[in-house]
Amino acid sequence: MDWVPAISRWIHFLAGVMWIGLLYYFNFVNAAAAKAAAADGTGAGIAKHVLPRALFWFRWAAVVTWLAGAALLGSNFGAAFLLHKSHLAIGIGAWLGTIMLLNVWGLIWPNQKKILGMVPATDEEKNRARRVAFLASRTNTMLSIPLLYFMAAGAHTALYFG
Repeated sequence: MDWVPAISRWIHFLAGVMWIGLLYYFNFVNAAAAKAAAADGTGAGIAKHVLPRALFWFRWAAVVTWLAGAALLGSNFGAAFLLHKSHLAIGIGAWLGTIMLLNVWGLIWPNQKKILGMVPATDEEKNRARRVAFLASRTNTMLSIPLLYFMAAGAHTALYFG
């Protein structure tokens, strides 16, 4: 057994579960809970203690997932990202994961820092940041559906793509 692909596969899988699990938590649980907590004045604990920790694990799980996936592709990295027919399914999954990673680090995290008061921002900037973070997070949620399909289909390319 070659240990590098085996370890990379498990790291990719476990980090991916954490990343997508937190993505779904933010979109399906936290968004509504934070809104309700803000309405009744009990949201300080969520914003101060829960979200910074969850966002830490969220963004680093994204990086670890991507790096382990790249390691798993190994010498097929170029074929996957160039969408060669032999690696089309996994390549589409890899591109979706890359777009999602860029959303996490380029849109969600910088705007969450404003929302949570980790960097100075006016109320107008915070409102704009909420909208950008919301849209990027929802985009990632929608992209996760085909991502999961293509990542699984990559192991069954002949079955799905001939």
